[in-house]
Amino acid sequence: MEKIHTLEDLYRHKLEFVPDYIKKDVGHFNVFKIEDFIGTTGKPIPYSRKDYYKISLVIGTNRYHYADKTIEVKQAGISFANPMIPYKLERIGEHQAGFFCVFTEDFLNQIPNIKEYLIFKPGTFPIYELDADSLLEFQHIFNQMLNELNVDYAYKYDLLRALVQQIVHKTMRLIPNESVQEKSHSANNRITSLFVELLERQFPIESSLQQMKLRIPMDFATHLSIHINHLNRALKNVTGKTTSQLIAERILQEAKTLLKHTDWNIAEIGYSLGFEDPSHFTSFFRRSVQMTPKVFRG
Repeated sequence: MEKIHTLEDLYRHKLEFVPDYIKKDVGHFNVFKIEDFIGTTGKPIPYSRKDYYKISLVIGTNRYHYADKTIEVKQAGISFANPMIPYKLERIGEHQAGFFCVFTEDFLNQIPNIKEYLIFKPGTFPIYELDADSLLEFQHIFNQMLNELNVDYAYKYDLLRALVQQIVHKTMRLIPNESVQEKSHSANNRITSLFVELLERQFPIESSLQQMKLRIPMDFATHLSIHINHLNRALKNVTGKTTSQLIAERILQEAKTLLKHTDWNIAEIGYSLGFEDPSHFTSFFRRSVQMTPKVFRG
C-alpha cells in the first residue's frame, strides 16, 4: 500500500512545523509559492495519494501522469488534485515557478455545489494548459490569496473561498463544450477505470493490522460521488458484472494469496479483508471455492 500524504506531512517535511490551526474544524487552507518546493528536475515524483485537495498553478514544462493518461504542459498549466486519485508529476524544464494552495474537505464543503463541477468529477483529466492571458489572471488570484492569508480579518477564509471559486469558474470556461457533453459509454469506461483503481489501491495487504477501508459498493459510490445505481449500471455495462461481484472476486483473490504466502491465522486474514467475524470470512470463502480457508491452505 502506498503511503497517504497528509497536510501534517507537507508541513513537517517541507516547512518543518505543524501549525496548530491545521486541526481546527473550520477547514484548513494555505497557499505557497512553488519555488520553495522545487525538487530535482527530470526525476518523477512517485504516485501518491493525499488527504487534502490541491490546486496548482505551474509555470514551466511538466508531464502529468493521471490514471491511464499522460499530458505534457509546455509553458503553464493549472491542475486540480483529488484526495482519492493518485497522480505523478514529472518536471521536465529547468525553469519552474508558480503557486499552489491546499485545503481540507471541510474547507471545500463550505463552498456550495463546488463538487458538482466537472473539474472535481471522477474521470476528468484535471490538468489544463494556459495561454499568456489566462496565466496572468490566475497569477493575480494566487497573489490575492497570499495577501489575504496574511491579513488579520475575521472573514478572510470566506474571501479565500471566493478566490477558490474564481479559479474554478475561470478554469471551467477553458473547457470545450464537447468535453462537458460526454457520451455515455465513455463515462461508463471512466467510472469503471476509477472504480478498479480505488479497489486495487487497497492491495496488496502487507500487514495483518491493515484493513480494507472500501468494502461494500456504497463505499465506492460515495468516494466516486455518484449514486450506487449509476455505479452498478456503469460496471455492468463495461464488465458484465455487478459492483458486489467485482469486489468479491478481488477479495477472494487476495484471500488465496494471503492463505498461501503468509503465516497469519484465519481470523487475521479475515479481519484484513474486512470481515470482523472470522466465521463470516470462512462462509464467504467456502461459498466461493467450495472448501474452507484451512483446507485450501493445506
